[in-house]
Amino acid sequence: MRTRVSIPISCLIFAMAIQVLLLPVSSDASDLQVGYYKSVGTCPEAELLVKSVVNRFVRKDPGLGAGLIRMFFHDCFVRGCDASVLLDQSASNPDPEKNAIPNNPSLRGFEVIDAAKDILEKACPGKVSCADIIAFAARDAANILGGICYDIPSGRYDGMVSKNSEALSSLPAPSLNLDQLKAAFLAVGLSTTDLVTLSGAHSIGRSHCSSFTSRLYPTIDRTMDQTFGMSLRTKCPANASTDGVVPQDSVTPDNLDGQYYKNVKSLEALFFSDWSLLTSSETRKLVDDYSTTPGLFESSFGQSMVNMGNIGVLNKNNGEIRRSSCRAVNNYY
Repeated sequence: MRTRVSIPISCLIFAMAIQVLLLPVSSDASDLQVGYYKSVGTCPEAELLVKSVVNRFVRKDPGLGAGLIRMFFHDCFVRGCDASVLLDQSASNPDPEKNAIPNNPSLRGFEVIDAAKDILEKACPGKVSCADIIAFAARDAANILGGICYDIPSGRYDGMVSKNSEALSSLPAPSLNLDQLKAAFLAVGLSTTDLVTLSGAHSIGRSHCSSFTSRLYPTIDRTMDQTFGMSLRTKCPANASTDGVVPQDSVTPDNLDGQYYKNVKSLEALFFSDWSLLTSSETRKLVDDYSTTPGLFESSFGQSMVNMGNIGVLNKNNGEIRRSSCRAVNNYY
């Protein structure tokens, strides 16, 4: 497994680009700031503590890094970036998001967030939100797996509601066409550029066969390379008793890079939603640019992650900072 650590000059360039281009997607994000916990003095080492935990887990298992980036996406697209995806079943949330089909059993990284929360509660109890921990962890995972560096504003508060049904209705499915994808992103204030850029996270992690077998049977879909489809059939047989898993990018499976876009162009990406990026001149140009211009995807990915982190941000008036555990709201204790 090849991983890349951040290069200081690259980090500086990417961070400067983010600061110049940063435009809040939601007015609720106006209170967010880079280095929030250091600025307000409540937990100056918060980001370093999270980074140390993420490094420890992801260096051992790169799949957890992919899971943390996906967790950030799945959290922000449902009720905003409020850590609602972390809540366990309880009397107040009897059927939470993490039980929804898009999350269970495929969403990974909960143990990383738990470990980070434990360390932060020892260092500065009740000061760092779980929503910010997810944002920091996703940022750090992108750095480990792709050498991608960006500053993520923080100061989010945690939500108190989590509903299975909202995950089902809010998270874009892998079967969506381009118009449906654009509508889903627009609904949360994200652009078509964000759509194509964030899809690049499909260069890491694994997918269950059930997410794409409709493209393999009864015949291999014309939108998929036939040889690639035949290879997938060996890993995902029809009517299998178990739902197998395959890498989302078989070329560089542990690297967050532009290979995904090359796969899309050669019709060797898993999902129909991946292929749909080729169905308009605007999105196809972005796919071409990301697949051929070194460093363009990496710098753009950081900006789109920041944009996504601005969705539906809560503040002290409508949220809380969970104590002790990210898995339950405070009134549970």
